[in-house]
Order: sequence, then structure tokens, then C-alpha cells
Amino acid sequence: MKPLPVPCTLSVIVPVFNERATAGKALDALLAKEIPGVHIEVLVVESNSTDGSREIVLGYRGHPRVKLILEDQPQGKGHAVRAGLAQATGDILLIQDADLEYDLDDYEELLAPIVAGRQTFVLGSRHGRAGWAIRQFSDQPVQAFVLNTAHWTFTLLIDLSLGIWLMDPFTMYKVFRRECLDGLTFTCNRFDFDWELLIKLIRRGYRPVEIPITYRSRSFKQGKKIRLLYDPLTWLVAWARARFGSL
Repeated sequence: MKPLPVPCTLSVIVPVFNERATAGKALDALLAKEIPGVHIEVLVVESNSTDGSREIVLGYRGHPRVKLILEDQPQGKGHAVRAGLAQATGDILLIQDADLEYDLDDYEELLAPIVAGRQTFVLGSRHGRAGWAIRQFSDQPVQAFVLNTAHWTFTLLIDLSLGIWLMDPFTMYKVFRRECLDGLTFTCNRFDFDWELLIKLIRRGYRPVEIPITYRSRSFKQGKKIRLLYDPLTWLVAWARARFGSL
């Protein structure tokens, strides 16, 4: 595997839906981010929010590093990410939520093995610095326990079914070279897209390396959008289709 040319381009896909409190801060931080030898292209996919997020996002129209993709209606985070990936032009692709749970200061460490040609696929592991319980909701401890327990249960399912050992397969920070997507088809629209993307990349032969990152979990009261009763069912369906279906 050859190192990437310098300068190379990083495409950051930012799905935005009802993130008025943090979208502006996240985009400002992202546009202020500078990495030597890396040009950053920002693709903001706004899904017709109801809280004023679209108006915030429109304020970045015309910025030379920003490409705006405006969806007519919300169809899920996975759908938004797929729309961004379809228009990304970078050598490296990265998914970044607008909710400030993840730290942009981790970019350099996540990108280094890909730029150097040592890896094609990197995961930012939330467990490396946070212990076993990555979700710690002081205002909703029961929901935090349920999510942490479900995380390890589903992680075991992923590891056993793929013959791999990962601690955080569901991290948002999935970073990979764009050619990893060649020939792959994606259909998931919600958080199940994380499952589909991970499984299909691994089945294609790209075994990720995990790098510890900083993670500040937010609770449901703070805006977390996972549906505890519905989404786990979509994850299991996505696992079955991505693991045993066509690529």
C-alpha cells in the first residue's frame, strides 16, 4: 500500500438534523481545523430540520471549503451520510456528527496511518479512554446502562460473526480511503448504516485498526436520537443483510 500524495484531501461528511445548539460551533471548529499536508473538504448534509438548523447551515453557503447538500425531508442519518459520500471527492473519507460528542483534535492520530499507507481503514475507539461504559448520562443512568450493555452484546455479535476482535465497531469515527467503497452498495438509512458500512468493508477485506479517541456522550434529554425499542431491530436486520447478503 502506497502513502497518499501530499497534499491529500480529507472529505468530512457532516449530517445535520435538529442540531441548532451545536451545529454552528461544530462547523466553525471544523473550518478552523488545519492539518499539515491535508486539505479538508466539508460536506454538510442538512435534512430539513424543524429547529432552525437549516438557517444556521445556510450561513456557510459560499464558503470555499463547504459543499451544502439540502435534503427535502429527513430520511435518517444513514441516508444523509450516503448523500455526502456520493459527492465527496477526497482521498480519505470521515464521518463527523454536529453534536460535539467527538473531538476534532483526534483527527491527526486517526489520519496518520492512512496517509502513511499503513492502513486503509481506521476506527476511533471510544473505549480506549473511557473504560467499558462509554455512555455516562448523569441525568439518565438507566438508559446509559441499557445502551452500554447493548453495545457489548452487539459487539460480540459483530466479532463472532466476522471473525474479528473490535471493541467499538459502532463508533461514528470510521475513517477510510475512498477506494474502499468501490463496488459496494449501501441501502440503510438510519443508524443501521454504521453496521452496513462496517460489515461490508470488513467483508471486502479491509480490517480496521482501532485508535483511542476522546468522547463526551450526551443523553436523550440532551438530544440523542436513537430509539431504544426500534433501532436495535433495524441493527439486527442490517447485520443479517450485510453479513450474508451481496456486497
